[in-house]
Amino acid sequence: MSDRMGKMSRMLALVHLLADAVEGLTLDEMAAALGVNRRTAERMRDVIAANFDLEERTDDRHKRFRIAGALRRAYTRPSATEVAALQAEVEARTAEQASRATLLASLLQKVKGALDDREKRRIEPDLDALVRLQRTRIVAGPLAPANPEALAQVQQAILTAQCLEFDYRADGASEPAWRRIVVYGLIHGPVTYVVGKLPAHDRPPVPFRLDRMTNVRAGEAVGCPPDDWDLDAWQQQSFGIWREADHDIVLRVAPASAAQARAWRFHPAQVIEADGDAFIVRFRAGGLREIAEHLFTWGGDVTIEAPEALRDVMRERLAAAAAALRPILSDEAPTSDYPDRSASSPDSLTPHIAREGHRSLS
Repeated sequence: MSDRMGKMSRMLALVHLLADAVEGLTLDEMAAALGVNRRTAERMRDVIAANFDLEERTDDRHKRFRIAGALRRAYTRPSATEVAALQAEVEARTAEQASRATLLASLLQKVKGALDDREKRRIEPDLDALVRLQRTRIVAGPLAPANPEALAQVQQAILTAQCLEFDYRADGASEPAWRRIVVYGLIHGPVTYVVGKLPAHDRPPVPFRLDRMTNVRAGEAVGCPPDDWDLDAWQQQSFGIWREADHDIVLRVAPASAAQARAWRFHPAQVIEADGDAFIVRFRAGGLREIAEHLFTWGGDVTIEAPEALRDVMRERLAAAAAALRPILSDEAPTSDYPDRSASSPDSLTPHIAREGHRSLS
């Protein structure tokens, strides 16, 4: 056995000795058990103290040490940084009124409740500092509060392989309409979407906004997605949430933004090709308006190579954006076929998308 392996074996042996010793071990007892000198045993104890909850007590003028609690507890005990990260996420989701906020808050309380008094005292100073100076950034977007009980019903339908029934108020509708779907997935974000498919129909799955659902309940009918259903692949068919025919997207990134864009994910399936000092980004997706509106953030350093349909949508969005610089006249004609609504709403769709079935479903 190499010297390095021997040191590791002795360290692991000491961990188990300290965990099994009810009364604890002195430094001399550690050294004798491992066949090392007292100074080596002291160094090993210091390493263990940095990674385990090492208790120290004085017995007849001798200090004794032991690892408190079950040995596996040392590997499952949350650190201050982990608890602080979870708390920052809870606060951000609560501020967004996200559907998962209640579940995350409950998890945080369970994690904190599982700590004993010694563990709480150990992490409390670090936790206070991290919580005070750590936040999750909340960006501009829709406020779409959803009932946590509705989310629970969706998850129940998934677990029991039942269809989901609810009343749904589509964008622009005066009254909600009853729906029954097979749940194909949940997509969380500023807006939570339930991906669903009408049972006994060939139409593809579409997203429904959870905040627009009422009277949500798992129904009696059985329904679950096929075994080969891939939610990730379904999401990649669109740039955002809109469902429409996908296109081969080709973007050119100018040299001035090349370094930034190389570290940017335009799409999970993107392919990047060098073109001199610039480079080309290729991917296939729908959601042309969402792509066009994202390109505004690049200040002209990302240009559209293809398709022409994306260029047309960009022209429409430019004309619509120009309205922010002038008063809107009552007799001014609309500049776009797109409704002027939040980019995250699946109900904000072009007429040809509606003809493909999304409007009839949501």
